[in-house]
Amino acid sequence: MKQEEKNNLRHYEALRSVPENALKPIQAGRLKGMSNISPVWRIKAMTEEFGPCGIGWKYEIVNRWTETYGEEIKAFIEVNLYIKDGEEWSAPIPGTGGSSLVTKESKGLYVSDEAYKMALTDAMSVAMKSLGVAADVYFKGDNDSKYQQYTEAAPPIEEALAALDAAKTPEEYQDVWAKYCQWYEKNQDFYNKAIEAAKRVTKK
Repeated sequence: MKQEEKNNLRHYEALRSVPENALKPIQAGRLKGMSNISPVWRIKAMTEEFGPCGIGWKYEIVNRWTETYGEEIKAFIEVNLYIKDGEEWSAPIPGTGGSSLVTKESKGLYVSDEAYKMALTDAMSVAMKSLGVAADVYFKGDNDSKYQQYTEAAPPIEEALAALDAAKTPEEYQDVWAKYCQWYEKNQDFYNKAIEAAKRVTKK
């Protein structure tokens, strides 16, 4: 790698890797099979690389608004992130994030008192992504990446349950468990089916 290219990638390389204890697989919803990255870890990574917030890096909220969709309201925040590289502050690095403020649920409307906080966290993660923060989680080019389980979509739960039903031997059961447990270990239906299958395949 040329020295100039290496210099250009210095922050990216320092910020790209995420420890596994900063990753939490999403178990439900449209993002099931993806992962939440700890916002505290992002702050720690930025502080290690640039210094304390406000001294080596900083951000400003430049816009905040809501949008209404039927009975639901979404909150949005736009930020500019800055880093200090040497003695110079960078140009603004923009990021926009959103979260649900009012959600229609079966029991009525739910109002979140953390919507703007979550929108800010989302916006900051978008801006930090431009610097390479957690890049290894987002980048799918390496099929052997240790983060693959956090970036690929989860298989349908029906597929996992059917595979447990189809297992006939302890070996087949172990293969099914190893394949699906990363997504559904805490799913009650999967857990109950797994217990049932384990008793069946080990019965003499």
